[in-house]
Amino acid sequence: MIKGETIIFVGIAAVILGMLLIFIGTALLSSGKTEGSENAKVSTGGVILIGPIPIVFGNDKSMVSVAVIGAIVLMILAYILFYRGII
Repeated sequence: MIKGETIIFVGIAAVILGMLLIFIGTALLSSGKTEGSENAKVSTGGVILIGPIPIVFGNDKSMVSVAVIGAIVLMILAYILFYRGII
């Protein structure tokens, strides 16, 4: 059985790591240290889960597809972990 403190710690660490990666990526892109940064194309996509309902957004079809697949994986994972009694 996983303790609640462990889940909270992993969640906070994931948020901090994500923010750090965004900061590093933005700094590299704005400083011109990436190859082809003159013609860099940025695609965005994301998922907001409100209960069991996913809200998917993005500015590129491929990113929306990745977000939809991610939402499906998250919903399956939530079902397995919470409704099957693992946690």
